[in-house]
Parts: sequence; C-alpha cells; structure tokens
Amino acid sequence: MLNDPRTPARRRTLTGILLVAVAAGLSACTPTIGVPVAEDAANPKCAEVVLAVPDELGELPKIKTDSQATAAWGEPGAAVTLRCGVTPPEPTTAFCQSVSSTAGSVDWIVTDDGKDTWTFVTYGRDPAVEVQISPAVKNSQSTDFVSDLNRAVSKVEQTRYCM
Repeated sequence: MLNDPRTPARRRTLTGILLVAVAAGLSACTPTIGVPVAEDAANPKCAEVVLAVPDELGELPKIKTDSQATAAWGEPGAAVTLRCGVTPPEPTTAFCQSVSSTAGSVDWIVTDDGKDTWTFVTYGRDPAVEVQISPAVKNSQSTDFVSDLNRAVSKVEQTRYCM
C-alpha cells in the first residue's frame, strides 16, 4: 500500500521532490552580474553596507553578484553596480556632489569614463563605496536613485566633506 502513488504520504513526498526540483531549476536561471571585488572588500563595514542596500533601486530589481561586498540592480548589460572597499579618493578638484535624502547626506565624486558610464565614489568615508551606472540605465532613467543608497552608505562614518 505504501508504494501506491495515491496514498497521501506518497503524494506529499512526490510533491515535495517536485517543488525542490522546480525551485532549483528556477534559481539557476537567475542572472548573476560579474562585479570585480574591491581591495578592502573584507572590511566589516562593507558587510554592513551591503546588508543595508535596497531590494530595488529606482525601478531596477536587485540581482545576484559574484563577488564579496558587491550589489547590483537591473540586468546584465544594463545595470547599476556597487562595490564596497574601494580606495578612498584623496582631496580633488573633480566634481564632488552632496546627495541628500531622508537618510542623510552622502558626498560623491562623480566621473564619466568617456564611454557614457558614470562612476560615483563616496568622498570622506573609509572604506569608500563605488557605484557604476551603465549607459543603458543612465539613458533610460534619471539617476536620482543614487540617494536611495544613502542609508546603506551611511553605515560608514563620514570624516571629510565636499567643499
């Protein structure tokens, strides 16, 4: 009687096995973005930053990354990536912008690589956080979502400020 597929115990077991197989198959289809690990990614403050990032950035859903102390939103080829543990920038004459939100204010050094990718690096925080915005994202929506990262980035104390 136990081998009869109609018994409730047998059906529950088969249903459980099927659900596990489907879940495993679906998770294998989830995209993963390759993000280079930063030099100081093992800094404990980076763990705090990454654990505090939002599940959605603007209209972009969070997706998996393949490196420690990183996060990404969007999809491969059209993503916003975050790396914690990059070398803090020295005082500079480059464009430094203070971005405010309800979570506070964060100072960012903003650069363009000449290929339409914008890079934001926190100023006055050690370890520093780098956010790269791909051309596909930058050209399709406002980058105001950078302020949504303030709560996470504020896990690292600010010791210097933009002038």
